[in-house]
Amino acid sequence: MELATETSIPVLPVETPEFAANPEPYLEEARRQHPWLARFSQGYVVHGYQALCDLFADDDNLLPGFGPVIDFYGVRGTMWARFMEEIVIAVSGPTHARLRSSVVNAFTPRRANQEREMMQRVISELLDEWAPKGEFDFAYFASLFPVSVMCGLLGVSAEPIPRMRDALENQLKSLTMDPAAKPLFMAGWDVLWDFADTTVNEREASGEFDEDSLLDAMIAAKHAGDLDETELRFMLLTVAVAGYDTSKNQLSVTMNLLLDRPDIYRRCAEDLQYCRKVVEESLRHTAIASPVRTAGRDFTYDGFTFRKGDMLVMAPPLGNREPLVFPDPGEFDPERENRDRHVAFGRGQHICLGQFLARNQLQEGLHLIAQRLKNPRRNGDVEWRPFLGAWGPRTLPIAFDPT
Repeated sequence: MELATETSIPVLPVETPEFAANPEPYLEEARRQHPWLARFSQGYVVHGYQALCDLFADDDNLLPGFGPVIDFYGVRGTMWARFMEEIVIAVSGPTHARLRSSVVNAFTPRRANQEREMMQRVISELLDEWAPKGEFDFAYFASLFPVSVMCGLLGVSAEPIPRMRDALENQLKSLTMDPAAKPLFMAGWDVLWDFADTTVNEREASGEFDEDSLLDAMIAAKHAGDLDETELRFMLLTVAVAGYDTSKNQLSVTMNLLLDRPDIYRRCAEDLQYCRKVVEESLRHTAIASPVRTAGRDFTYDGFTFRKGDMLVMAPPLGNREPLVFPDPGEFDPERENRDRHVAFGRGQHICLGQFLARNQLQEGLHLIAQRLKNPRRNGDVEWRPFLGAWGPRTLPIAFDPT
């Protein structure tokens, strides 16, 4: 097979605001030059559906983790860098299996279904407070929901979350490869670590134990020798950050899509099972996460040779728009037969641990939001987060008829 050359690979301007606001025209042009790969300033972007499926599962050649990100900011040796190198999504093999096993029981489909009542309670309480306003920034409102659910799963109070909001927001800004983000996430790290350390110390000192608490399960794993003190705190922060940023961005994406599709929105208020279809199509149509991989050695895939150390941005938001897999990919169609084939949660051993919890809280949240916020419409400009990291609306001002 003739190898593709560096000069034959197109460039995608994934760092720009214009790309974040609307990637589609850039993606169409890139596909005309290469069916699944593009370059950006720090490495490569994998945008083809089949390439994503294959490379997500290629644990022999590709390493998870954030080594290129750490090197970009020049922060090796810091505790933040250690966190980014040692958390469960950044390691492989036996270490990954050991860390994942310490929390996996809290994220099974069965456990996620058991938490539906708690999800309903959390979103209902938020709507009781926010629905009478008649207008608000939906992106801010959405940020309060998944993290409160995660706190319920952990068995800890959500009271500190508003004070931690900036630190949580800034953590995933590190993935944007923007030098201006460095002082923000480094300062935020101190806030996050203090939260994790204080939370663990206070829970252990209390002598309390709740068999349904994820935090208590992690503490028990530490006492059993499956986690050390630092790994326990890293795992708590991993769950907290993941519970904050991804689901709230996806919920905001879904609302933004439905503002232009009032018939679908009204049906969501009537039919929880239909909400499942809407959520899956939202994950297919506009996924929000693009994980990073690093070439562990030189290897060739489908005619292109990657070199050891190359950074690959795995871009499900682009792969899920593959016309050969999803006909008319720009069309938002909850009845699409293959909507569940999306790769929004990745593939392989690092597939998203919280996918079942995320799906359920998006379904329950959307169902009750559609009941309480009638006739929603945009009430200002929508601003988009950077594409790299956790994509989605930064602001989504809406007005609505409250009930």
